[in-house]
Amino acid sequence: MSTSAIKLMYWANILVAGWISITSLFFPKTAQMTVFSGNVAYSEVIRLVGALWGAIFILSVLGLFFPLNMSLVLLFQLIYKAAWLLLVALPAMRSGQPYPSGMAVFFLVWVLILPWIIPWGYLLGKP
Repeated sequence: MSTSAIKLMYWANILVAGWISITSLFFPKTAQMTVFSGNVAYSEVIRLVGALWGAIFILSVLGLFFPLNMSLVLLFQLIYKAAWLLLVALPAMRSGQPYPSGMAVFFLVWVLILPWIIPWGYLLGKP
């Protein structure tokens, strides 16, 4: 995969994770209604999620300068987004329970795109 495609993913992370991080950390009640579609009760966990996405934001900024070295952040996103979809969103959808549907769609798109962007050869130590 070309580094330009990887950098495009970092740019997307910077825009999305940056906005979610700032909103969740500094305006958690706004994040509750927007990011989480009002389907999550307000708690300080929203700020914890904001800190996680803040780390993804910072690592993605570094990824613009070191695209291959920082590609583990993309693998991390693939793993946690797929896990959330399978273990949280899908069961909620099946049982008719509320869940952040916008987030689920966003995560699904990311999970479908990331396997094609992640530099597997680099991460697995293959030339």
